[in-house]
Amino acid sequence: MDITLDGDVVRAGQRARERFYDSRGYGRVRGGELDLAPVEAAHLLYRGDVEGVDGMDFRELLTSTAVSEVEFFVYKDLRDRGFYLTPAREGWVEDPDGVDFVVYPRGQGPWDDAIAHRVRVVGERDGLPAASLGDCVLSVVDEESEITYLDTGRPEVAGTSDPSVPATAGDLLAERAICWEPPAALYERAFYGQRLDEEAVQLSLVEAAYLAREGHLSLDGGAEAVVERGHDVEGERFDRRLTVYTALRESGVVPKTGFKFGADFRTYADAESVENLGHSERLVRVLPTEYVFEPRDLALDVRLAHGVRKTMVFALTDGADVEWVAVERLTP
Repeated sequence: MDITLDGDVVRAGQRARERFYDSRGYGRVRGGELDLAPVEAAHLLYRGDVEGVDGMDFRELLTSTAVSEVEFFVYKDLRDRGFYLTPAREGWVEDPDGVDFVVYPRGQGPWDDAIAHRVRVVGERDGLPAASLGDCVLSVVDEESEITYLDTGRPEVAGTSDPSVPATAGDLLAERAICWEPPAALYERAFYGQRLDEEAVQLSLVEAAYLAREGHLSLDGGAEAVVERGHDVEGERFDRRLTVYTALRESGVVPKTGFKFGADFRTYADAESVENLGHSERLVRVLPTEYVFEPRDLALDVRLAHGVRKTMVFALTDGADVEWVAVERLTP
């Protein structure tokens, strides 16, 4: 069988189409013949289904510049799991931007319309812009060529909690505020702060800033004093956290500190009262919009969230709008 490398495409003939596309979903049909991506040709060489590509055997093709080894490892793994998949190339699949493979449901292939996963391939040391995640499966190939699959998406953030409470007063301390005689609903119904005693409630700076801005909390210096104190404590990060806290509350979600989980917040979508709080569903980390992950740090966050039965969500903000990205472990 005559298989040749032409730039970044491996050209095959009509026999290849019948043998590899029609029966096993390799390549793209062009004028009755078959084009293969180099990674597909490498897999066929690896399996022994073809003898060579332009005289190169599997070892020579894999070590050439034509094939990315991390893409090959992911392609092989997904094929081993029973999936047909197509390299995401312009003209081969719809909307190839940002992904490396389109994976079809088991039992289906490129001749069907359904897509199971859009897969992006990275090595464990590759920089990964946070804003580039969402609506794809991230396949991370580590230094031992093991693969971790992470499903990324853009979640809806919504809950049923009412963020409003009766007005109250308090004092601003070094890193928190205290309301000495707040309405019971502040803590018991809206779950702001923590009890200091049977009456007083202590608020975090981000809670105090939000309540003061909304006109629910009066203290010396008003909201500006709380925000200034927040800047003293954690710099511009406070602005990002306050933006995300505000977005969560306005969406009907109750955010509480996520410190013990290594996050900014843990969230409750349907908090009726302190006595009927339930289990927090998500951990939220607040990051700058231009943040770049190291994949190992991303995997660590997701592993921790999974271990405590929560979903890891990253809130990306420059201090104005918020983009939400959820990441979970996936076994294809």
